Amino acid sequence: MTSTHIAIAGAGLTGTLAGIRLARRGHEITIYERRTDPRSSVHHEGRSINLAMSTRGLDALERAGLAETVRSTGVPMHGRMIHTRSGDTAFQPYSTNPAHHLLSVDRDRLNATLLDAADSEPRVELRFDHKLVDFSLRDDTIEFEHLGNTVIEQHPVVLGADGAYSAVRTRMQRVDRFRYEQDYLEHGYKELTIAARTDGSPAIEPRVLHIWPRGGHMMIALPNPDNSFTCTLFWPFGGPDGFETIDTADEVEHIFARDFADAHELVDDLSGQYLRNPTSSLVTIHCSPWHSGGRALLLGDAAHAVVPFYGQGANAALEDVSILMDTLDSCNDEWEQAFATFFATRKPDTDALAELALDNFVEMRDKVASRRFRATAALHRVVHRLFPRQFVSLYELVTFSRTPYAQAVARARDQGRRATQIAVGLSIALVLVAGGVIGMVSVWN
Repeated sequence: MTSTHIAIAGAGLTGTLAGIRLARRGHEITIYERRTDPRSSVHHEGRSINLAMSTRGLDALERAGLAETVRSTGVPMHGRMIHTRSGDTAFQPYSTNPAHHLLSVDRDRLNATLLDAADSEPRVELRFDHKLVDFSLRDDTIEFEHLGNTVIEQHPVVLGADGAYSAVRTRMQRVDRFRYEQDYLEHGYKELTIAARTDGSPAIEPRVLHIWPRGGHMMIALPNPDNSFTCTLFWPFGGPDGFETIDTADEVEHIFARDFADAHELVDDLSGQYLRNPTSSLVTIHCSPWHSGGRALLLGDAAHAVVPFYGQGANAALEDVSILMDTLDSCNDEWEQAFATFFATRKPDTDALAELALDNFVEMRDKVASRRFRATAALHRVVHRLFPRQFVSLYELVTFSRTPYAQAVARARDQGRRATQIAVGLSIALVLVAGGVIGMVSVWN
């Protein structure tokens, strides 16, 4: 294998993990990041959704020897805690397997862990404050802006791991027949924090993901190691309960007292946090192809940004790196063949994930609190316990396995039909048995 000097745009989760893995394959890596080193700057409150790490992301970190470090700083979450308007709560486990759980991880801390690991690799160089301006698809030149100066570098391969608003993808969009689509939700998000109590204990149930579903809007809360919770409001931009309408302290207090009463008093400086923290948008991105010959390749959000409601955005982006490494193995590090194979293999799965994420938004805000949803979920768990190999829920396939997303959807559709039939059959059988017992008692009496 010939060593290649690879440029990676983006020192976020995907870019740093890709740099680490490629360096260990013998390649020379320079990672360019338009921001300053996030490890040396003050955290900007209000822009981070905590990550719900699951099997795919943890497996990718395991392959780089970093999973245990990440687990040591994360908080296990074993299910959802649903909060009703009246203040009642209902726990919904993620799995019938008690070992299955999500891991609540701070995005900035995970990024710092990956940056530290990249720094320790002798074949990796990190360059911050380098904004990618342009690169040629015909030769090795790449142009950056660095502290007001133009910098020209030479790299035969460019990986775009620079997020949903990727500069690498913007350059590729100028290629004939490149397809690009972005779709924004009418909802945005805003971060709040529930601090630990004065004695250090958690203010709400730890080790679960909390959801306040309210139809057109909702709030979630993920636990942190210090017993605080990072909350995220998912509200529409417009309308009577939207970010553009709720813009004074009195309005904030009113909507929380009305819709999130049990959390109202738990958020310190509620109106201050709300008015101070930014409101961000939610976008789904589809594009194709993700590569230009063997010259450039898109990874993670640059290729397939999704909304966060299945908790798979970061997991899928990190899994991209695992799949790319496996593809390079099978293609003997022949870049053009590997990039084309990676795209053809991965694109149907990320398209399926995008649909799952949008569908789960409706489920989280509208359905999880309904009796019908809980009853159906309970029946499917019974069927899974009776037939654990034959019936595995879509959520389990997506979250606790590495089954390709498209295959998981197809399998779950088939299972869902059969599981519902079996569940209905079991219910009827129970009714008949109960009726028979009652009849026998009547005869004896």
